[in-house]
Amino acid sequence: MVSDRTQSRPSAHGPPRPPATVSAVEITVIDHPLVAHKLTVLRDVQTDSPTFRRLTEELVTLLAYEATREVRVEPATVTTPVAPADGVRLTHPRPLVVPILRAGLGMLEGMTRLIPTAEVGFVGMVRNEETLQPSTYAERLPEDLHGRQCYVLDPMLATGGTLAAAVRFLVDRGADHITCICLLAAPEGIERLGSLLDDLKVPCTLVLAGVDERLNEKGYIVPGLGDAGDRLYGVV
Repeated sequence: MVSDRTQSRPSAHGPPRPPATVSAVEITVIDHPLVAHKLTVLRDVQTDSPTFRRLTEELVTLLAYEATREVRVEPATVTTPVAPADGVRLTHPRPLVVPILRAGLGMLEGMTRLIPTAEVGFVGMVRNEETLQPSTYAERLPEDLHGRQCYVLDPMLATGGTLAAAVRFLVDRGADHITCICLLAAPEGIERLGSLLDDLKVPCTLVLAGVDERLNEKGYIVPGLGDAGDRLYGVV
């Protein structure tokens, strides 16, 4: 199932592209001039790390507005200075935000700015640059995620293996609703994510700021924005 709100209508910042079709994963590419503007500045090789971090936080907050469209709420009544008013509040358990280390950390502030009461967990995953396969080296998550909505943060969806592995990790612990937020994706990564999660039994949504042309021979997104972790925090 695919929801592609960007590419279903003309855009002021570029021609529409045909939507991808990915089973098991619903895709939303955000069409907004501020998203396009901030993404353009992020791509620029002249953008320094402090500016890159600030723009990443701002861009994630914009993406998170759409990503939380299905966040669970329940009826609530409050008393205003004038009279009682009916509204809603977030349900329990609270949403769980899960950045994939290390680059996903740069997205955390932008996400929690929108949902400050969300809980935060961490998954450390690394991609072997020769085999392009992911492996988990650290995690800090509740053992039982039954009934939890999880928001996975990873700036770049390149080969798709790392993000798919993180989603599987959460589902194996009981998470029943997954939303992934990425800045950029390659078509190959989107297709592989759908293939790897084809038998997923829980709803999974992918929210993106943009879809680029392709991967290069090293597994980097082209034109992309470089290594997001290095641009956020420097080369270590």
